[in-house]
Amino acid sequence: MNGKTRVALADDHPVVLAGLRNLIEAEADFDLVGEGVSGHSALKMIRDKLPNIAIVDISMPEINGIALARRLAEECPSVRVLILTLYEDHSFLRQALAAGVRGYVLKRSAGENLIKAIRAVKLGELYIDPSLADELPGGVAIKTEKGPQTAGALGLTEREASVLKYSARGLTTKEIATRFDLSAKTVETYKSRAAEKLHLKTRAEIVRFASAQGWLDDIE
Repeated sequence: MNGKTRVALADDHPVVLAGLRNLIEAEADFDLVGEGVSGHSALKMIRDKLPNIAIVDISMPEINGIALARRLAEECPSVRVLILTLYEDHSFLRQALAAGVRGYVLKRSAGENLIKAIRAVKLGELYIDPSLADELPGGVAIKTEKGPQTAGALGLTEREASVLKYSARGLTTKEIATRFDLSAKTVETYKSRAAEKLHLKTRAEIVRFASAQGWLDDIE
């Protein structure tokens, strides 16, 4: 191990890929370990190389960048994904964050912000392009190296957070209801409120979020 930050690139535009390559190779502490020009080739390359950071374009053939980020969250959780995109639309930012992306940088500002974003994401921080930072969706939270966030910081009540934690651990509604001396209907209400606040639509998303927060390890 050489101590360098291992970076992989995924973009289907040769000119963009060349520019990104130049940016990465100009940094003495970065090591470019692979490139992909489609969703499938990028997924295979990232699985094989297991970089610290994967820089992924949203618009790629076969598997788009957000879908690729979801796959990587499941299959290569140690790889931190940073989206590089033309899209400044709020909905793409929301989708990316829900997929577990740790950075979102616009291509038009890559020369100025990409290296800063890689360094921030490597440290466990969430990096949003400055031009979009004010639009960070409420209720979306990412665990940093400083540790999981409190329920309040996530916009949840303590009971909502507790119900979601136990649900992610696989307890049934009935089991959670018994634990907290609540009705099953009340438990479902807490769970749906928490999921809505965090923009989590499926059980898989709930489990991924709980894992990112460290909730699957710290429940008594």
